Amino acid sequence: MHCIFQEQWKRGQPVLVSHVGNKLSSSLWHPESFSRDFGDQINDLINCSSGDIISDQPMSKFWNGFENSEERLCDQQGDVMLLKLKDWPPSADFAETLPDRFQDLMNCLPLKEYTHRNGIYNLASRLPESIVRPDLGPKMYTAYGNAGTTHKQVGTTNLHLDISDAVNVMVYVAITKNCKKYGYDWYVKEALQVIEEAGCDDLTMRRIYEHREVPGALWHIYHASDADSIRDLLIKVSVEHGTPLELCSDPIHDQTHYLDEYLRERLFREYGVKGYTIVQYFGDAVFIPAGAPHQVQNISLN
Repeated sequence: MHCIFQEQWKRGQPVLVSHVGNKLSSSLWHPESFSRDFGDQINDLINCSSGDIISDQPMSKFWNGFENSEERLCDQQGDVMLLKLKDWPPSADFAETLPDRFQDLMNCLPLKEYTHRNGIYNLASRLPESIVRPDLGPKMYTAYGNAGTTHKQVGTTNLHLDISDAVNVMVYVAITKNCKKYGYDWYVKEALQVIEEAGCDDLTMRRIYEHREVPGALWHIYHASDADSIRDLLIKVSVEHGTPLELCSDPIHDQTHYLDEYLRERLFREYGVKGYTIVQYFGDAVFIPAGAPHQVQNISLN
């Protein structure tokens, strides 16, 4: 696997390694365990539909609604919010805040020479002390899914890029209780609609149909060299809508855009740029190259 990874990685392309989650201790990553261990802590939540921050919330409010839509917070109009847990743990080292989960994650990570803190190819960890090192994490990115909701074109994480390479492991995927009452097949239909509109391949579809895996997240990842074309399109769209960017702002770094189906088609038609569409299932590890613009849409809860 090491040689195959290097061939892909040196071309600046993303890599997916499946089934690494088989080594995880499932009880550590269940929402009930987080509610039990950290439910009293206060943290900010993000409404993915509006971008608004719901400040200073007990984390139990987020976790209790994770698999039960009836427990979820509503906005001022009474609509259930599509929530994301913001930057948690915010500043403390993951290894100190969640030592058991940190070790469990390290045990499952593939290509440890790249992904572990002491890996021989983890060059960022070997920068001299005089240089400000990037935050190598790990961090948790946890959000409600939008399959079967009215938020099918809403990004969980808007388009952005990172200064260092990253690997994202899907440690937990669930279907909400309101989805379950309609049945697994209903949920699959809703999830497939999102995936098919994104233009995924047959292999991705077979993981649902034949193996009955539950898709967790939909990724669109672009080559680092495509960043300027994407910026140009987003600036053009902003001007067309009468909202030109402010001085010193950047449409990618500001994380204010999600490339929906219309924008992705326009990006290909006007600039010849087409990204990599990846569906991440439970236990999949997605490697994202440094500088590669990417966005994520949660289909299920993860």
